[in-house]
Amino acid sequence: MSEKKKQTSSPNVKKVRDFCGTRKVFLIISLSLIAITILATFILKINVAIEFKGGTILNYKYSGEIDENEIRTSIEQVIGTAVKTNIGENISTGESNITISFTSKNGLTADRQAEITDMIQEKYPDSNVELIDSNDVAPSSGREFFFKCLVAVILSAVVLIIYIAFRFRKIGGLSAGVCAVIALCQDLVLVYGSFIICGFEINSNFMAVILTILGYSINNTIVIYDRIRENRQIMPNAKLQELVNISCTQSLTRSIRTTVTTVATMLIVTIVVALKGYTTLLSFTVPLIFGMTLGAYSSLCVAPMLWVWHNERKELKEKK
Repeated sequence: MSEKKKQTSSPNVKKVRDFCGTRKVFLIISLSLIAITILATFILKINVAIEFKGGTILNYKYSGEIDENEIRTSIEQVIGTAVKTNIGENISTGESNITISFTSKNGLTADRQAEITDMIQEKYPDSNVELIDSNDVAPSSGREFFFKCLVAVILSAVVLIIYIAFRFRKIGGLSAGVCAVIALCQDLVLVYGSFIICGFEINSNFMAVILTILGYSINNTIVIYDRIRENRQIMPNAKLQELVNISCTQSLTRSIRTTVTTVATMLIVTIVVALKGYTTLLSFTVPLIFGMTLGAYSSLCVAPMLWVWHNERKELKEKK
């Protein structure tokens, strides 16, 4: 018997969605979101955490009720600079805590620290206010941490390009790797934008979200490229746009299910921490939800479309 001919129609796909036909829409969406991020950076206030710009953090425990706004105003009058306060609860002991932080170049002297503590205790004599911890944070340590995270992101991008170039060399792996990194950069820029728009501090949570989205988005993109490679073997005569449309359509359900599951989980965590008052965790969970959604979008609608555009331009140049 003669060998079966290679397939040229879409395998196991009832309806192929025209991703490539709407790539201009995807481009407009991406550019619009990036433009909003740029505008937000210049218009809104960027809150940089103490660990990145240097300052002092004071931790007090207390009982009963205290007025957070009154304490903030009183301390600002004492030290002459803006103060941030955050009331929470120690999960292990159940004690009420208030964290006070402010920018300071030379740290806080023992006399000034004692003055702040005495002032709070005088205002709330029945609240058993007690200083738990006092830390002066040098801006250099924050910059060093930020630099290490930046190096990790750059190295990850380089390794990603090399990995995709080798694994998907049959479909032009190097260009696929570069397109994946461009899509990844879009995700990271927009996650930064979510911090600015939501008014969250640029702190260690920011770096944790960036590194998490880095892995999540890369994984999604590799799944799409893997599908394109498999379909190239099944349909060697298929046109480039047809190949990508079929591959993205086949991966669409998987991407939606994965994203809905992970986003729903983080949404539950967000609701719980908001109800419990652990507001510091919101700057991790909310941008992570946004970043996961972006990761699914860019892996389907940005990286493959960039790869198609690059290959079409390459084919046109070869024909000339």
